Amino acid sequence: MLKIYKTNPNSEMEKLKKIEPNSWINLSNPNADEIKEVIGKTKIPESLILKVLDYEELPRIETEDKATLIVVDVPYVEDKKSKNKYSTVPVGIIMNGNYFLTVCLKETEIFNDFKHNKIKGVDTAKKTRFIIQLLLKIANSYIKYLNLINREIENKEKSLIKSTSNKELLNLMHIQKSLVYFVTSLKANDIILEKLSKGNIINMYEEDLDLLDDAMIESKQGIETANIYREILASMSDTYASIINNNLNIF
Repeated sequence: MLKIYKTNPNSEMEKLKKIEPNSWINLSNPNADEIKEVIGKTKIPESLILKVLDYEELPRIETEDKATLIVVDVPYVEDKKSKNKYSTVPVGIIMNGNYFLTVCLKETEIFNDFKHNKIKGVDTAKKTRFIIQLLLKIANSYIKYLNLINREIENKEKSLIKSTSNKELLNLMHIQKSLVYFVTSLKANDIILEKLSKGNIINMYEEDLDLLDDAMIESKQGIETANIYREILASMSDTYASIINNNLNIF
């Protein structure tokens, strides 16, 4: 899906019908025709776009033909009914002269607040600042999902003693798996933020650096929080396994 947005003189995000300079081009699980249209208008190398359309693509920074690609992992809910519902997916941010492009295999809610004018100070023409605002939003989203995971942990804890089946133990393992994804992705994203802070990849202004500092703080908080939850889950899993064994021995 190809969607195009641009901030108007009133600093409001408007949806456009065609690609314009200083617009935000958002590709979500695009088809071949959409990719071809973007390449033809922006001259962004096709290879940079296609690389992001791979679940295994790792966070990194690459430059090709004056286009800069920044890949980061974003959290998402795969399926609310799925056991492994929390996961991550790579998002590519590409800046090329007058054009700004985001690419993802999925329609992620990360961009929704930007589309609906809920983020203050957004200007699609100020590409560096827009990049940092996106990275800050991504870091914030990890905190949001970690809070949801914490609620699940608390709910599981209440039901531990009441159950004698392995089902609850398996549920804990699924949550642990999600946390592993989060920690891995957060650490990789944190490296990207550190590289950007040096100012030799994209030009940084003082206000951009302040915003980037906020993103780095959020990222590190996410790593610390996810690790704490992993330790809690590990302890709960050990305790629960002991309870199941004791109950089985009794019967």
